Amino acid sequence: MADKANIYEQNLDKQQANFRPLSPISFLQWSAQVYPNKTAVIHGEKRFNWAEFAERCRRLASALNKRGIGLGDTVAIMSPNAPAMLEAHYGIPMTGAVLNALNFRLDAPTLAFILEHGEARVLITDREFSPVIKEALAELKSPITVIDVDDHLAEGGELIGEMDYETFLKEGDPDFEWQPPVEEWQAIALNYTSGTTGNPKGVVYHHRGAFLNAMGNALVFGLSHSSVYLWTLPMFHCNGWTFTWAVTAVGGTHVCLRQTDPAKIFPAIRDHRVTHMCGAPIVLNMMAHAPDEQKVAFEQTVDVATGGAAPPSAVIASMERMGFKVLHLYGLTESYGPATICAWQDEWDDLELDDKASKMSRQGVRYPTLFEQAILNPDTMAQVPADGETIGELMLSSNTVMKGYLKNPSATEAAFAGGWFHTGDLGVMHPDGYVEIKDRSKDIIISGGENISSLEIEECLYKHDKVMEAAVVAMSSEKWGETPCAFVTPPPGSEGDVTEVEIIEWCRDHMAHFKAPTKVVFGPLPKTSTGKIQKFVLRDKTEEL
Repeated sequence: MADKANIYEQNLDKQQANFRPLSPISFLQWSAQVYPNKTAVIHGEKRFNWAEFAERCRRLASALNKRGIGLGDTVAIMSPNAPAMLEAHYGIPMTGAVLNALNFRLDAPTLAFILEHGEARVLITDREFSPVIKEALAELKSPITVIDVDDHLAEGGELIGEMDYETFLKEGDPDFEWQPPVEEWQAIALNYTSGTTGNPKGVVYHHRGAFLNAMGNALVFGLSHSSVYLWTLPMFHCNGWTFTWAVTAVGGTHVCLRQTDPAKIFPAIRDHRVTHMCGAPIVLNMMAHAPDEQKVAFEQTVDVATGGAAPPSAVIASMERMGFKVLHLYGLTESYGPATICAWQDEWDDLELDDKASKMSRQGVRYPTLFEQAILNPDTMAQVPADGETIGELMLSSNTVMKGYLKNPSATEAAFAGGWFHTGDLGVMHPDGYVEIKDRSKDIIISGGENISSLEIEECLYKHDKVMEAAVVAMSSEKWGETPCAFVTPPPGSEGDVTEVEIIEWCRDHMAHFKAPTKVVFGPLPKTSTGKIQKFVLRDKTEEL
């Protein structure tokens, strides 16, 4: 049979009237039109409505454009959760340039590497970070324009740029006309991974992925025009998990917070009637263990999303008692932040707290905007049985996966081998289709031929009332090859109240004996600039034990 012509491809072509590239910048235009007088941004005593916020973003775009910034250029910003950082998420891409939000916890050499590697032409920097920025600038080989943000809430620092941000905005046209990208595949943001060894890798996002992941956040987190979102998650981290765009997409309100401090978080929740917030498990842990005098009461229920390892049951219980509803997400820098959600099932409502926590500990199902996730055998690329036991690697395939690593084709090729993005996380698929991460591929402990999940031991440790933080790594053993070594931080004020023997016996009483730690070390845990526990440092420490 001769090939039949597809009648739906005849004289039905893409054109401006029926096809426009997706970009999260369009969310700002919508909110400013629909809710021009509604509060868009709260920052201390300052307030901007949506019309004012949109004008400031257009001014930023225009001022950058007048400096020759355009398609393919990189503009970096070093800022806490403040209005300038939010404005950068719109004003910079409006010019066609790429936003590079810097991690303000990094040291000067790393910042210098990022600025050089990303070829940043302009750096917008908050005065509070001037000491480390001055060091980084001294190491640069390429010229860069520096604009200071003289935030009224900044503590210390000095002005080191050629002009301040507000003066720079005045150079811009409030009616600057921006155009959507010609291609939605066009880069919108550059984010660097917090690598444990070597230089960080530059993860490139495109407009389409940012648009879709923001919409996914709005859907799964139940955002609406009445949402008030508190910025406890750093906006530099995966562009605030794309909530920088998601809150704007619904015309909600952004509440900026320069410091993630329970003494500031609780009053902000009460005073601004916050409805939503996000944070790593360490933030929830910090809030749960905050002094009673800092735990200000509030009337509303606050939805709080957390990523990475699920918070222990004791922390979940504490958060629920204080008026929070905890949602567990999973993602990576390479997936625009959240990619999966532990979607709650109604039948879980009547479970005991520990059983609820067990359900919540799973990374769950894919976002509606994530095309596909699977647990595959990394050697054969075949799906493993959905039995909750067979371990494979979690892999993703979606429009919400990065373009690739900037100037690093070999790493990009390895990450996308076999047509999937390799997360490096090992897990199982449960019969109900929920994914559960068991460990990073490099963190599995092989003891006497048995695979032991460090995350399983950590979950057991967190259930002990004298454990605030815990991390487990492999320690060399002549007999077993490797055995688990636990590093534990007790809650404030309880140091010395718990012993190594007590912790080991606790684990032996609550899990298979061979999985229990053979060594326990007490003290603070080393963390990356994004709050992740540095297990490679702990592995090095085991060599000294």
